[in-house]
Amino acid sequence: MGEATADLIIAGARVHSMVDGDADPSPRSIAIAGGRIIALGKPDEIAEAFGGPSTQVDDASGLTITPGLIDAHLHPIQGVELCQGADLGGVRDLRDLRNALAAEAARVRAGSGGGWVRAWNLDYAVFDGAPLTSRFLDDAVDGLPAMVFFFDFHTAVASTEALRLAGITGTMAFDDTSEVVVDADGAPTGELREDSAYQPVLEVAPKPSRDDTLEAARATFAKMRRSGLTGGTIMDGNSETLDLLQALDSTGMGLPVRIVSAMDIKPSYTEETRAAIKAQVDRGGNRWRGGVIKLYADGVIDTGAGWLYEADADGAGLTGFWPDQADFAATVKEFAEAGFQIATHAIGDRAVGETITAYEAAGPIARTGVPHRIEHLETLQPRDVERLAEAGITASMQLPHMQWRISDGSDEWARRLGPERAARGWAAGSVVRAGAPLALGSDWPIADLDARVGLAWAMLRRAPGDTEGFVYEPEERLSAAQALHGYTRGAALAQGDDDLGIIRAGARADLAVWSADPLGVSGDDLATLPVRATYLDGLRTSHVE
Repeated sequence: MGEATADLIIAGARVHSMVDGDADPSPRSIAIAGGRIIALGKPDEIAEAFGGPSTQVDDASGLTITPGLIDAHLHPIQGVELCQGADLGGVRDLRDLRNALAAEAARVRAGSGGGWVRAWNLDYAVFDGAPLTSRFLDDAVDGLPAMVFFFDFHTAVASTEALRLAGITGTMAFDDTSEVVVDADGAPTGELREDSAYQPVLEVAPKPSRDDTLEAARATFAKMRRSGLTGGTIMDGNSETLDLLQALDSTGMGLPVRIVSAMDIKPSYTEETRAAIKAQVDRGGNRWRGGVIKLYADGVIDTGAGWLYEADADGAGLTGFWPDQADFAATVKEFAEAGFQIATHAIGDRAVGETITAYEAAGPIARTGVPHRIEHLETLQPRDVERLAEAGITASMQLPHMQWRISDGSDEWARRLGPERAARGWAAGSVVRAGAPLALGSDWPIADLDARVGLAWAMLRRAPGDTEGFVYEPEERLSAAQALHGYTRGAALAQGDDDLGIIRAGARADLAVWSADPLGVSGDDLATLPVRATYLDGLRTSHVE
């Protein structure tokens, strides 16, 4: 018997370790002790060297094991507040929209105490270029306060009554490019662009209780495990988010996944607020930690708020999120020097380029040794792809977002960008070929939380299961191995965890057990490939019998 005795041996599986150069297809076993992997090798050798009288053996013959997947970008706590009411994901035209909202209004009126009509996940294409106004809401909800979010949560439309309750009577001044859209007479149309504009409505709308938020967040974390996810990075947050993570991790069996959470910084934050955030740089617990700052460089392409090198088809897109880009660069430097990793939302090509410039000035590697990262990167200039690679900045992309595109380019994203820039959309293949770090995620609740769907979109660049569907930029498709890397090792390194996303001695025993080899099936089959079990710290949760 060897020097170390395993608590657990997972025996006889095909193992994709994500260690460079390791492509051993033969059955292997994984020895685990104290929640960490202590060895990977041939079954007989592992059993002899690390087995003992008290060692548990899980037979994984005929199965495939990968590192536990990590969603590099999601919003499981903020999503509880935003995803209230009706899910409008199946709505395709204005008639369907009115019917869905009327049904939700009837449900609200039948409930105790009345309330607000809320809905989310609406596609911009439903309006086919028509103005986004309160009129469609007012007609459907008959006087109730109401607010509808589009799928990206960057735009909302509020009813006339909701605007009244929030005190929104015309334009409002913000310290970023958020906008209350008004008509020729200066009256609000109901369209609210970006977070600062719709916050006044959220402040007067009913909120889920803390207990409801904790319950919903725990359910989301548990759901993650069923598609092989054992961790993720929350790309929004504040002190309250960390408080909630601490509460979840301190009860029962602790957090069911491992979480890193960013904290938002807005241009309007005072020195006092910034100081309070800096004081929490090292805050963390058993399965969660902070240490990341989330900034915004722009909004979204679909409403003209994405920052572009050249104007979009409607003459918009020439303004960044911060009124003075020098303040953005100074904020990057300020929080990098305080020991944080910086993550920046940048969708338009200029937003990406300007963020790279700010990172270069501050130093592209955080003091902790982790590269700073950019989120989304929906359209890229080739020169900025090379700059990402040269600086080692992580590109964190969410390829399922392509689901809202229309093959003829008539969706608002493609129409505004035009064919040349749309053809550079979600250029994950180019990023990998250039040698830049790539991490993949969902941006849930904007896209499906199921990591298998994300892997499939990365490989197919079309809807999984629609074998005749249009393929967007086929040259940007990732191989199965590249997609898996983006959801395992790539996502782990993006958040600074060298002991995650890999199967080797010393790594945490966070694992996914698949019914078949995820690198040996088509993207369509991968989207529904059963995950038999996941392990977190070597503790097993079964998912499929």
